[in-house]
Amino acid sequence: MRKSTLKKYAKLIVKMGVNVRPDQEVIINAELDQPEFIEYLVEECYKAGASKVRVEWSHQPITLLNVNNRSLESLSTVEKWEEEKLAQQVRTLPAMIHIISDDPDGLNGMDQAKNAAARSARFKIIKPYRDLMDNRYQWCIAAVPGKLWAKKVFPNLSEKLAVEALWRAILYTCRVIDENGKVLNPISEWKKHNASLAEKCAYLNRLGIKNLIYKSSNGTDFTVGMIEDGIFLAGSEKLLDKKVWYNPNIPTEEVFTTPMRGVADGIVYSSKPLSYSGETIDNFSIRFEGGKVVEVKAEKGEELLKKMISMDEGAAYLGECALVPYDSPICKSGIVFINTLFDENAACHLALGRGFTNCLKNYDMLSLTQCRDRGINESMIHVDFMIGTPDLSIVAECKDGSTVQIFKDGNWAF
Repeated sequence: MRKSTLKKYAKLIVKMGVNVRPDQEVIINAELDQPEFIEYLVEECYKAGASKVRVEWSHQPITLLNVNNRSLESLSTVEKWEEEKLAQQVRTLPAMIHIISDDPDGLNGMDQAKNAAARSARFKIIKPYRDLMDNRYQWCIAAVPGKLWAKKVFPNLSEKLAVEALWRAILYTCRVIDENGKVLNPISEWKKHNASLAEKCAYLNRLGIKNLIYKSSNGTDFTVGMIEDGIFLAGSEKLLDKKVWYNPNIPTEEVFTTPMRGVADGIVYSSKPLSYSGETIDNFSIRFEGGKVVEVKAEKGEELLKKMISMDEGAAYLGECALVPYDSPICKSGIVFINTLFDENAACHLALGRGFTNCLKNYDMLSLTQCRDRGINESMIHVDFMIGTPDLSIVAECKDGSTVQIFKDGNWAF
């Protein structure tokens, strides 16, 4: 891929993704496999006025070795220097860029029970710091094509061609190039895209939706309740001060909200594989009663799915309902990315775990406790899984007693 095109992508992440502010610190999290692109990203951060940029590298094989060889006590410990680092982030509120390129099966063989127990123990220490930063800093998740990931997506191509093909797919779905490979003005394209998503949010927020009813021929038959003061969001978001905006996901096609904790009944069937904790869960169903998961089944990864919903009390409740048209650019690409950032934007999805406080009207006037009391779920996890199909129907039951078709045949009905 041409260097000039990759630099446009890096600029998009910095300017439209995290929207780096003058004199702001930036933290970039990345795997070891794309040092050249990370260099472009750091350069763009400084061009945008960043005062300091720190790159924190990770590597799946080392993660696997650490989990399988360290004791549970060691893995569970949050060291003093780690707490000091978190406290520093609370004070400075750096913009955070997460560049993903992981092999979807790169942690096969991990002791998942030990990893889950360690994460739960660490979360108790980390959560207060995370709460203090909630909605106060910009963050963005984007992707680059790791070699092993690319080979999973394009198994019939050589490694070099697979990486090139995945680059093209990423850049197309992120509006950097068009379907013919022509380089676009991605910042201009994203401004138009954000405006289109905002129009859909405005329409849905005017309806006064009480429940959403999902049905499709694969067996999905599901009803979920909305929060009284809940709103739909999409595209760019604003921080608590209402002055700084950012785009947390590049790409994104979703219009989403946080549903009412404890109000969900029925069954949903997955429409795409789920990559979770370095392994793949596929062909699964989840049944809800009284808002809580009561049964899961999966052809692949069922035990991992069960571990996921038992991470904490909130892991078995919903944190998000996202509406994505089946004719989205990602779905039309025909590619199964085996990566949640992309696959969730190819189809309607739900998320188990933590909800979003900014999906409440006037959330900036509420404490976290008040947000939870109004129905926002709390959990250490937030895991999206795809349920959208070509024949998915979603009907809104509104507070005034009317019903409105929101989705028909997998796409927007308005």
